[in-house]
Amino acid sequence: MPELLTAALKALPHGAEFRFLDRLLTLEPGVSGSGEYTLRGDEPFLEGHFPDHPLMPGVLLVEAAAQLAGVVAQSDPTRLPLPDLKLTAIRAAKILGSARPGETITVHARVVGRMGALVQAQSTASVRGQLILQCEVVLSGSPVREPALGA
Repeated sequence: MPELLTAALKALPHGAEFRFLDRLLTLEPGVSGSGEYTLRGDEPFLEGHFPDHPLMPGVLLVEAAAQLAGVVAQSDPTRLPLPDLKLTAIRAAKILGSARPGETITVHARVVGRMGALVQAQSTASVRGQLILQCEVVLSGSPVREPALGA
């Protein structure tokens, strides 16, 4: 299982500067997963958010949720991965708290619907068991042409 978690996380297309998952904790391919991101304190975005009182921007919490939803969706063994999968919509986002340097954010995502090249997922994030984010994200990719039967 550790190999599956490592491979799934490595499939994220984001560079290190914009990756908000350090490790996967669980993965039920194509269904759900959980991961963590530890806010180190040296991230460039913290310099301005906010000086002397840094905290993780809420929009980046949503990005972490979308990244995990993408990992879950792209790991589905019954479907071909969607090329160019990206965040398309955010629904019912509630930022209920914050994360500060030194804290670890635990993110959960569950795929709740798929239609063609669209993926819908429900996500949450918490710090020390306290819910700080809940949202629904929609991801979209380029349509994949399935090979014709008998081809």
